[in-house]
Amino acid sequence: MKKSFVILTLLLAVSSFAAAEDGSRLWLRYAEVNQAKITGPECVAADELRKYYTGAEAQLVIDPTVANAEGYVVSGHTVKAKTERGLLYGAYALLRGEQGASEPFFKLRILNHWDNLDGSIERGYAGQSIFWPGYDADHIRDYARANASIGINGTVLNNVNASPQQLNRKNLLQAKAIADILRPYGIRVYLSVNFASPMALGKLKTADPLNSQVQRWWKQKTAEIYKLIPDFGGYLVKANSEGQPGPGDYGRSHADGANMLAAAVAPYGGIVMWRSFVYGANHKGEDRVKQAVSEFLPCDGKFAKNVILQSKNGPLDFQPREPYAPIFDNIRQTPQMVELQITQEYLGQSRHLVYLAPMWREFFRYVEPQRLVGIAGVANIGADANWCGHHFSQANWYAFGRLAWNPSLTSETIAAEWLSATFVNDARLLSLMLRSREACVDYMMPLGLHHIFKFDHHYGPEPDGFIKSYPLEWCPVYYHQADKQGVGFNRTHTGSDATSQYREPYCSLYDNPSTCPENLLLWFHHLPWTYRMNSGRTLWQELQYRYNRGVGEAEDFRSTWQQFKPTIDEQRWREVDDRLQHQVANAREWRDVCLKYFKGFAE
Repeated sequence: MKKSFVILTLLLAVSSFAAAEDGSRLWLRYAEVNQAKITGPECVAADELRKYYTGAEAQLVIDPTVANAEGYVVSGHTVKAKTERGLLYGAYALLRGEQGASEPFFKLRILNHWDNLDGSIERGYAGQSIFWPGYDADHIRDYARANASIGINGTVLNNVNASPQQLNRKNLLQAKAIADILRPYGIRVYLSVNFASPMALGKLKTADPLNSQVQRWWKQKTAEIYKLIPDFGGYLVKANSEGQPGPGDYGRSHADGANMLAAAVAPYGGIVMWRSFVYGANHKGEDRVKQAVSEFLPCDGKFAKNVILQSKNGPLDFQPREPYAPIFDNIRQTPQMVELQITQEYLGQSRHLVYLAPMWREFFRYVEPQRLVGIAGVANIGADANWCGHHFSQANWYAFGRLAWNPSLTSETIAAEWLSATFVNDARLLSLMLRSREACVDYMMPLGLHHIFKFDHHYGPEPDGFIKSYPLEWCPVYYHQADKQGVGFNRTHTGSDATSQYREPYCSLYDNPSTCPENLLLWFHHLPWTYRMNSGRTLWQELQYRYNRGVGEAEDFRSTWQQFKPTIDEQRWREVDDRLQHQVANAREWRDVCLKYFKGFAE
C-alpha cells in the first residue's frame, strides 16, 4: 500500500469525529474542496477533479497513443487516455493517489441486478430496487459514479427470472432514461429477457426459436430498444432453468435459442450472455453438479460469435466454498464469462461480515482469467441508505470492481484500499476482513459440506431438511448423505463420477481422499466418522473443531470491532456492531444445530 494513498484518503475523508454518517457516500468520502484548476476536455472526469482534487491543478489529455480505449496513464498531476472514459478511470486513480499506466483486464465488467419491476429484489438484502418501479435521477448518478470509480462498465437492470413486461414500451422508456444517466460514466445498459416474451407481448402462439414469426418479433423488439438506447449492450438469458421458459420447451438446443437472439442484436454490435445455470428434469438421477457440462458440452462450437456462456464460479450454487465449475474445463470453442455473487445469499445475507475477495481469488487460482472474456457480479445494491445493508458489504461491491479491472490484485491490497477510504486502514480490521470468509465456512459448512441451508430463503441451518414433494436436489440431506457409516457426497469414480469432468491434475487429485484438499473433502467423498485427518483428529472431531473455531472467530470479530468505538462515527459503528452481534448468534446456531444433528450419526 503506497503511503501517498493512505495520506491522501485520510486527508480527504470526513473526520471520524464528525456527525454520524449513514454510509451513503461509500468509498467516495472525499471532501468537496473545489480548488483545483482543471485543463483539458470538459467531461465527467473534469467535474470530479474540480470538486475533489486537493492539488492546485490537474491536466486531462486525450492521447491516441494510449493502447487501450479504457486505459489511462497518470503522471504527476496529468491524466492521459485515448477516450473520455479512460480519463474518468484515470481521474479516480489520481484521487486514489495512484501513478502510472493501467488498463482493464476484462473487457466486460458487468453488474447483474436481480431487480423486479415491482421494486423487490430476488436475493436482495439492502432494501428495494433503485431502478424499479420508479427511480431518483440523482441516486442513479451516485450509483454510476461509484461504479465508474472502480471501473465497472455495464449493468443489467433486471432479474434473470425476467418478466416479459420488462420489454413493454413503458419499461423500455424507463430503461432509456436510466441509460442516459449512466452513459457519461462509461456504463452500458443490458436487459434480462424472458424467452417467452413473444407470446406474452406479441400474442404469438409459440416462442420456438426456429419459428420465423418469433425471429421477426425479436428483431423488431431489438430494433426498438436500439432506437431508444443506441449503445444498448445486449441480453442476459436464463432459459429452461428453475421453471423459466426456453428453447428446450420446443425440442430446440441452447444454441438454437441463443443464436436467435444473437442474430437480433448482431447488427448493432450487441451480445447475448446465456447462463449455464441449468439443471432438472432432463437429467433425472444425475448429480446436480454435473448437469451444466452435460447440458452445454454438446452445444460447444455451435453458438454464434456474439454469444457468451455465463457460468457461476462453482458447479452448484454460490456456496461458501465450492470447487471451481468444471464447465470452464470443458467448453473450449464458446467465449465464457464467470458469474460471481456479490449479494450474500448463502453467506449471511448482509447480516454477516464476510469479505468475498478471498473466495473470488481462490477461483482464479484454478481458472486463468485470460480464458474469460468478462466477469459478472450479482449485485448487492438496494435503496438502503448505505446501499448494501451491511457497511462492510460495500467492500464486496468495491472488490468486485477492482478484481474485474485487475484480477491479480490481492485480497489484502483491495481490503486495505477500501478500509482507507471508508473507515481506517488498521491492521486489526484488515485481519478481520481477510479471515471472515474462512470463518463463515467453518461455522456454516466446513470440510466441503454444502447446501444444508433452510429451504427457500437460504438463511440458517437445516441439515435434516427433506420435503418429499420437492426435487431431491433441493434437499439438504441429498448433499451431506450422513448415515451411520459416515458423511459426505461420493463424487469419485465409484460414485457420481463428477471428478471425471475436471482436467488433470484435479481429476485425480479430487478423486483420491488422501490427496483431495481437506477443505473440499466432503464435497467429493463419503468418509467414515473415524477417518483420520491431517491434524490427527478423526473426521467427527475435526468437524467439531472447525465449527467451534468458526464461532470463536465470529466472537473475536465483534470484540475487535468494540475497540473502534472511540474512532468510528457513532452511527456506522453502532450499525456494524448490531450486525456483528447477530452474526455471533447465528454462528452459534449453525454450530449447535449441525453438531447436534450429525452427532446422531457419529456417536
